[in-house]
Amino acid sequence: MHNIQDILETRDFIMSKTDHRPVIGMILGSGLGSLADEIKNPVKIPYSSIPHFAKSEAIGHANELVIGELNGKIVVAMKGRFHYYEGFSLDEVTFPVRVMKALGIESVIITNACGAVNTSFNPGDLMLITDHINLVGTNPLIGPNNDELGTRFPDLSQVYNVELRNTASKVAKDLNISLQQGVYAWWSGPTYETPAEIRMIRTLGADAVGMSTVPEAIVATHGGMKVLGISCLTNMACGILDQPLNHDEVVCQH
Repeated sequence: MHNIQDILETRDFIMSKTDHRPVIGMILGSGLGSLADEIKNPVKIPYSSIPHFAKSEAIGHANELVIGELNGKIVVAMKGRFHYYEGFSLDEVTFPVRVMKALGIESVIITNACGAVNTSFNPGDLMLITDHINLVGTNPLIGPNNDELGTRFPDLSQVYNVELRNTASKVAKDLNISLQQGVYAWWSGPTYETPAEIRMIRTLGADAVGMSTVPEAIVATHGGMKVLGISCLTNMACGILDQPLNHDEVVCQH
């Protein structure tokens, strides 16, 4: 479980760098960091300078925090996240979510680049996450609970906030953007799934599979935050097409 003093120290450091007070948090997945380039009057803070922050080595991650105005709202955006497969603990993976909560943020948008399991989906589609399946066999809340951060046994029946999902669907429709909806399966990585594993994942009811998002969503829910999850389906999952996967394909292109 996260140390509250570490959370507050990181919060105070970030607040000392900007007068902005963000109301929305954003975690931008592989190749999706360009959205942060739309932020006006940005304050950029490298992860390497932020106390208690890790640094991702994953391709497509810029490793900086960007704070500023986006469409009339003050946001904080993570250009790059930390993955379990990189060897980070789940405390390290989810620490930024705790900091966002300490900054006063109540809603977080979590994005990722992932593989489509549902054969009716196509590479390039966006998918609104309606639910998730944890296939990793661990949980970021394992260990002693701190009641100041959240309850011991949080309910996960509505991790992905219905109100935010409805708003996203309406905006997508207004902008004539096709937006799929489905269940996201969390896979540890770094290996991609085998064809047999994809068949299993499809049987379990997942529509997409990736190596992130679920830990952050669980911790955000534990902290009482509203979560909106959006996947960029960059490829068909292993075994659906007669071709091997590579990370260049998976990194979402602008």
